[in-house]
Amino acid sequence: MQEWLNFGPHLRIIITTMSDWKQRLGMVYSTNPDFEYQTDTEPEAETLPPEKQNLKVWLDRKQRGGKVVTLIKGFVGTEEDCAALGRMLKSRCGVGGSVKDGEIIVQGDHRDRVVELLIAAGYKCKKAGG
Repeated sequence: MQEWLNFGPHLRIIITTMSDWKQRLGMVYSTNPDFEYQTDTEPEAETLPPEKQNLKVWLDRKQRGGKVVTLIKGFVGTEEDCAALGRMLKSRCGVGGSVKDGEIIVQGDHRDRVVELLIAAGYKCKKAGG
């Protein structure tokens, strides 16, 4: 929401709410009184049904201090649905993990178990990597 405060013919100040301010962090000043800032928000992708997902299950040791993690890549959908799938996999394997940048990270070498769980849930998946 925006409001203009007029202090004479040459001075006009715009007041914005905090959420508007955060969305336009790159914009500093505009002399155009009719300027409307446009945000570049991409619409979040709809979640594909499980049978149309093409998931790949990897083992990874890079940048983790030698610890092994199971990575699930290729999920197409909202962050909430990805987080829900990650919670289900972590709870069924009995380990911790996280969901970052569309990848599900499950702590430990659980590649075979994760593939079984995903296939049982109706997802199309396969092992990837060496």
